[in-house]
Parts: sequence; structure tokens; C-alpha cells
Amino acid sequence: MPTFKLPLSGDVVQSINPWTSFFSPSGGQYGLVNINLGQSSEPKVEADVLSDVASYGKQLGQIGDALIVLLNHLPKHATLSHEEKAAIEALEKLLNAVADKKETHGRKAMRP
Repeated sequence: MPTFKLPLSGDVVQSINPWTSFFSPSGGQYGLVNINLGQSSEPKVEADVLSDVASYGKQLGQIGDALIVLLNHLPKHATLSHEEKAAIEALEKLLNAVADKKETHGRKAMRP
């Protein structure tokens, strides 16, 4: 009698080592959960910055704090277009929302 096998029902032998699969840099994955935020023109530089300098959150936090300083020194009588005013209002709203979240976690936060 001939052997009859459906698709994907053949003999399969595969060695799976979870430590190699999940934690090996050569496999391209460093942990159980990885987040790919897009392509970088220099992934090694980006990885070094993230590991040795600051996380994305830390970088954005410091940029936000510096923007708050600049916003506080913006003359109140500055002539801004409607679009420019809207952009600053949106940024202030975002920075205040970030400050709210920081404060709920017991962190100090700057506000515009």
C-alpha cells in the first residue's frame, strides 16, 4: 500500500534551543519581546547611544525640558501666526500631559 501524506504532515525534525533562539545576538533578537521602531541609517550608533548615553524617553524628556525653558522666555507679545500659536499650544498640552504622568509616578516634572 502506498504512503499518503497531506501537506505539512511529513516527518519534521527541528532542534529548538530557547536560549539560542531568544537571547542570541547572532539571531537578531536579544530578548523575549523586542520592539522595532523602524529602520536606522546607523543602527550600531543608535544602539550605542541607547545603551551608553540615554534611552529615547530620557532624550525626549531633556528636549521637552529645554523647550519649556525656551517657551518660558518667549515674549508674551511675540507676533505669531495662527498656525504657530496652535503648534505652541499643542506642545504645551503635550508637555503638561507628560508632567501629569511623571507626577503620578512620584517624579518631579517641569511645566510650561
